[in-house]
Amino acid sequence: DVYDLLVRSFAPSLFGREDVKKGILCQLVGGTHLLPSAEEEGETRGQEGKGKSKARHELHILLCGDPATAKSQLLQYVHKISPRCMYTSGRGSSAVGLTVCVSKDPETREFVLESGAVVLADGGVCCIDEFDKMEEAGRSILHEVMEQQTVTVAKAGIVASLNARTAILASANPVSSRYDRRRAVIENINLPPSLFSRFDLIYLLLDTADPRTDRLLAHRLCRSFGSRKSPETDDGSATHADTRPPLPAGFLGLYIAYCRYRCAPRLTLEARDHLRDEYLRMRHRDVTSKHPTATIRQLESLIRISEALAKMRLSKEVTRADAIEAVRLMNLATYQSLVDPYTGEHCVKHIHPPHSVQAADKNVSRNTRPSSHLYFLKSS
Repeated sequence: DVYDLLVRSFAPSLFGREDVKKGILCQLVGGTHLLPSAEEEGETRGQEGKGKSKARHELHILLCGDPATAKSQLLQYVHKISPRCMYTSGRGSSAVGLTVCVSKDPETREFVLESGAVVLADGGVCCIDEFDKMEEAGRSILHEVMEQQTVTVAKAGIVASLNARTAILASANPVSSRYDRRRAVIENINLPPSLFSRFDLIYLLLDTADPRTDRLLAHRLCRSFGSRKSPETDDGSATHADTRPPLPAGFLGLYIAYCRYRCAPRLTLEARDHLRDEYLRMRHRDVTSKHPTATIRQLESLIRISEALAKMRLSKEVTRADAIEAVRLMNLATYQSLVDPYTGEHCVKHIHPPHSVQAADKNVSRNTRPSSHLYFLKSS
């Protein structure tokens, strides 16, 4: 299977985290870049199409959790194999360093634009380590980058809009030294809710004590400094894992580039029906809880992930199996971060601060219309 082979070839030195690797592979491949049809392009030139924009096909991923969970190593490996990638740190990055700055040319004495990290990574990936330590100005400018895929600047008489069709791969640490399971994710991570909700996949990398996993991890780490015998199971017998060597990093980067820029699969009827039914099922959860468990952004994320899975197989169609795998990745990633620490239910309200949720609850109680729960969609 090509899908499993790519996962085994991605960051082979890192033990486990297969689902995280699958999500990052989907980000590197990206969704289908749909070009406007002749009819839509004609409308865009006219007066009626001035406010229209194309949906983005890039996936944004946030890795957050405890220290020593290989977050930075994953970012560095992506920077190594990605065909077009920029790596930066949130602690030492400013707003102009991420987007664009205006400087004076020493020869012509005229003001010119100098591109930042997200503009230089147009069509690729921008890895931002220590995302939670970024300045407030840098976070504000990323709102436009992550949704509209552009950077607008108006300085020194220069008014321009630059393309920033960049996928953001960020890593963040908890506010305290370790992740507190008793608190919601928005209370653990120092990020504004409006920026937090723009990520398609949010992985919580927690350092949990598991005897079997800890034993295999310690055995593999010690083996890298000594003899290279096969790992053993709990009963002492050697495992018979797949001995096929993974793909080299150089070939993996070339294959990802080919899938990203040469494949454009379209959703089949079965895939569309499954994604639609799954979205309606997630929306139906808020009938009793009065809080939406999914927004339209989750449906768009499912479509992009399904397209990326089909592109990995060099397929022209997104099958129902791709849609099922996309839903599974979404449930394992984003919805893990939206679990209520007390009830165990999934709820989008956990990407909002408590005071905004309480105000929204009062607004819902005053408004008895059936569509009053759409308030949460507007607040994000």
